[in-house]
Amino acid sequence: MSAPSARSLALFGTSADPPTPGHRALLAGLARRYGQVATWASDNPCKQHGAPLTLRAALLQAVVDDLDDPRVVLEQRLSSPRALDTLDRAAALWPNQPLVFVVGSDLAPQIPSWYRASELLARCQLAVVPRQGWPLEPGDLEQLQQLGGQAEVLELPVPATASSAIRQQPSPELVPAALWPELLKHNLYGLGHKPASPQP
Repeated sequence: MSAPSARSLALFGTSADPPTPGHRALLAGLARRYGQVATWASDNPCKQHGAPLTLRAALLQAVVDDLDDPRVVLEQRLSSPRALDTLDRAAALWPNQPLVFVVGSDLAPQIPSWYRASELLARCQLAVVPRQGWPLEPGDLEQLQQLGGQAEVLELPVPATASSAIRQQPSPELVPAALWPELLKHNLYGLGHKPASPQP
């Protein structure tokens, strides 16, 4: 693994549908490694979302606020169905700053099929974070290298949580506490009430 650069900006988009403790841990880990992180809620054309984009952005903002780390910001203007558009916007917002595009290992095999993938990979460093249940195959990295990509595997301590599990079987214990005000306000994900605090 290469040495981290405090000058680099880590870009991490997520459907945040809803955000999990894993998202929180990942953002914190990226901030420690790169020094600055920009995140945003995105629409994934391959997924059915459980809440509108504006509400998912509000949930992700709650996670960022709860981190209380000036190195981590939510920049919703980066959100786009095309990663290359996101990179253009990031370069305009943070000119002359090295950009690191962060994806989970579940997305790594899809990158070669993305819009103008070789151009995207030529303009940024790629960081792949392994997710439990989504092993990273050697062929995945080889494909990215053939496209000219410089891919780095980041072994960050991220708990095995999944937004899809919360959507399929809503479980209050899997939801970060910072999300509850928005979840209750909008009655999202079938989580219409906050669990009672355990008795001392």
